[in-house]
Amino acid sequence: MKTIYLSFLAMIFHKPLLAQTTIVHDSIPEIQLEEVKLAGLRVDEDQPFSFSNMDKEELASRNLGQDLPIMLNYLPGVVTTSDAGAGIGYTGIRVRGSDATRVNVTINGIPYNDSESQGVYWVNMPDFTSSVSSLQLQRGVGTSTNGSGAFGASINLLTDEVSQNAYAEIAYTVGSFNSFKNTLKFSTGLLNSHFEISGRLSKITSDGYVDRASSDLKSYFLQAAFQDENRLIKALAFGGQEITYQSWFGLDANTLNTNRSYNPAGEIYDDNGNLEGHYDNQVDNYRQDHYQLHWNQKVDAYTSLSLGLNYTYGRGYYEEYKDLWFEQNVNFSSDNNFSYLGLQPINIGGTTIDTTENIIQKWLDNDYYVATISLNKQKGNTEWNLGALYSSYVGDHFGELIFANYAAGIQPGHRFYKNQGNKKEGNLYTKVNHRFDERISGYLDLQYRFIYYTANGNLKGPEPISIDEKYGFFNPKAGVVYTHNTKNKFYLSFARAHREPSRADFENGNPQQEELNDYELGWRFNTEKAKLLVNFYFMDYTNQLSLTGALDDVGTPIRENVGKSSRLGIEIEGTITLANRWTWQPNLTLSRNRNHDFYFQRDGVLKDLGDTHLSFSPAIVAGNIITFQPSTHWKISFLTKHIGEQYMGNIDSETSKLDAYNVSDLNVNYLILPKSLIKEINISLLLNNFLRTKYVSNGYFYTFNDDYSVRGVVKTLEGVGYYPQAQFNFLAGLSLRF
Repeated sequence: MKTIYLSFLAMIFHKPLLAQTTIVHDSIPEIQLEEVKLAGLRVDEDQPFSFSNMDKEELASRNLGQDLPIMLNYLPGVVTTSDAGAGIGYTGIRVRGSDATRVNVTINGIPYNDSESQGVYWVNMPDFTSSVSSLQLQRGVGTSTNGSGAFGASINLLTDEVSQNAYAEIAYTVGSFNSFKNTLKFSTGLLNSHFEISGRLSKITSDGYVDRASSDLKSYFLQAAFQDENRLIKALAFGGQEITYQSWFGLDANTLNTNRSYNPAGEIYDDNGNLEGHYDNQVDNYRQDHYQLHWNQKVDAYTSLSLGLNYTYGRGYYEEYKDLWFEQNVNFSSDNNFSYLGLQPINIGGTTIDTTENIIQKWLDNDYYVATISLNKQKGNTEWNLGALYSSYVGDHFGELIFANYAAGIQPGHRFYKNQGNKKEGNLYTKVNHRFDERISGYLDLQYRFIYYTANGNLKGPEPISIDEKYGFFNPKAGVVYTHNTKNKFYLSFARAHREPSRADFENGNPQQEELNDYELGWRFNTEKAKLLVNFYFMDYTNQLSLTGALDDVGTPIRENVGKSSRLGIEIEGTITLANRWTWQPNLTLSRNRNHDFYFQRDGVLKDLGDTHLSFSPAIVAGNIITFQPSTHWKISFLTKHIGEQYMGNIDSETSKLDAYNVSDLNVNYLILPKSLIKEINISLLLNNFLRTKYVSNGYFYTFNDDYSVRGVVKTLEGVGYYPQAQFNFLAGLSLRF
């Protein structure tokens, strides 16, 4: 299959040459080819959805090496977190209380969420922000998109546009925790008015705020483009490799108070339980490469066609030291048992040995193929989109034993489990946006999505895994927009979405599919000096797979179906020009997030807890950006974020509560335009959390039953872990554009 794909890549680079023989010279300015591939996925103010846009300039002001979720931190309803504590390495995002597995992400219309886990791992594409031309965050179900259903939000990214002019750019960043970023970008500009080649190479390193939470990140982005008046063809290759020291274990409450940057990963103990040190290669090592072809074609003055092809190849592992004393006396796991490792007990001097300290690597090797097509037609008062996707994913999972104190006759690299996941997915959607008169327009969006997922083999243990599931989802959406005048628009919409369980959901239980009915009511106010969005939403879930707060043995959050649940809220977002040099961008989300008639077994008795808070769903999320531009050269922004208190579980336990927090950043940019070889010099400074707030943005919560302490008595006990974030830290950048 990979040989076939290499042949396919060779064809990509020949197609632009063939296209020259069929140039059509009718210029049709109303169709923007750069946007054709997203015409069916993005929305605008004439459609009944809540969304926020960010362009390259907005992203560039704070693009100093932190992951893309951190760039989105100040958008409405967004909560971000970082395992290493400073935004470099593994980062996460939640929107309207929904975690990353429920936020649909596409890159140029191609799904980016992992097919099996449904998660989004931004660390696999370091410095990708430097290659993003624009993005749109749609809250709620939004419009139909490619990939898994959007249960909290969708983020679609458009990579760099074709540059008309040649340039070279070098960017450097230095910062706290020995953080460094080096980026090189270039473009040939348009050659012969048709061809462009551009690219980027990046390297980011950081020690992290958390002890040993280091990151060594490399990435690339290459683009070859051909364009004329009627077509745009792009071939892209991008990807990266990350090596990060594990920091997903978190801290208990006592350690948080005494040594909040401590990292327990890789602890090594002697036979008496005394800490001797830490294993120095407790790392996650993963590489991911993406290859895309996009052909965007004007058919006539009203019609355009877009074709997208993608191949993603991911492979890597995380390595872990399994200390015998710790696993037997603290963690109470079987990870050191010979049965877990697929070994036979051995006899030494009449003593049977069936446990051993060990070092293991857990591997993932996957291939992901995608084909998309969309037809877009706009004539008169009607805009129509028809789109389809088909994808195929194959993921090999296996574990290798690379060291053991006792493993007679076993060579390094012994595989102690192996299984494979296969997922095929397709969707077909049609969308119609029709203006009935000058004031009223209607929107209709119908999507059918099917999934066939199998997984077979052995998990560690060895435990068998056998999944064979098919799903078919019909997802209708409809809405109306009323334009009162040039300043005021009102909209009302309904959208239904379904989601299949993830691989981890199957491993941790017997999950059911989810359903969401999303109702949105909004008002847009737009004048020369002020833009305002007020959006009310009600999200009604059936069998929502809500986070329990607990983690499984590899750090993946555990979810469970919670029956009936809902989110009710209001989002307010504005951009206001206060004076010629001052701009204010506030946003506020107030919400009520509840499980309905929630049951929980405590102390051996099933109890009706009634309505409880949904986990990781703060009732208040507020952001604020005040920008002062004293001249065309200076830009100074004061940014604040408030996150209200939230529960890490669904049972309203006080133990599981995360405190509210406020964080403030200061961003300064200075632009120099010398009349020399260097065309632009940008100096940037980002002071993160400059008020030195001690806060925790994420954590985990678990319960377990103790039936040993008192015979015949079951007692439910609770435990928590926290992920502390860095106090004051800085990033300073210099970029030179030639």
